[in-house]
Parts: sequence; C-alpha cells; structure tokens
Amino acid sequence: MGQYRSMDHATLAKRGFLLGVGLFALGALGELAAHTLLGPLPGWGNMLLTDMEALGILLGLFSPLVFGIVLPLVE
Repeated sequence: MGQYRSMDHATLAKRGFLLGVGLFALGALGELAAHTLLGPLPGWGNMLLTDMEALGILLGLFSPLVFGIVLPLVE
C-alpha cells in the first residue's frame, strides 16, 4: 500500500482532464480545419481525428474519477 504515497492525486486528475480536453479539442478543430482547407480526408486521417475526440472524452471523464476519487479511497 505504500507505493501510492508519493502520488499527488489532485495534480494527476487535473492534468489528465486537461490532456483529455486537449485531445478532444485538437481532434475536433483538426477535423473542421482539414475539411475546410483540404476537402475530404482519407479514411485513416478521418479515423485518427475521430479517435482523438473519443479518447479525449474518455480520458477527460475517467481521469478525475480514477485519480481524484478511486485511488485516494484505495489508499
């Protein structure tokens, strides 16, 4: 149980949330900009940006849950 003592849960939760928001924003803005400037994207490019949006949402939701609620309770 002593392995989690050096973790700063609040900082990890905030940084994970901000990383998730950043991934979502980069994916959404990249998709909008690419369609506006370049026209239709190839399949892999569209899928990459869509996956960035999905991963950003998941990371933004689960990071505060895991690092802010679950891990402090497990200690």
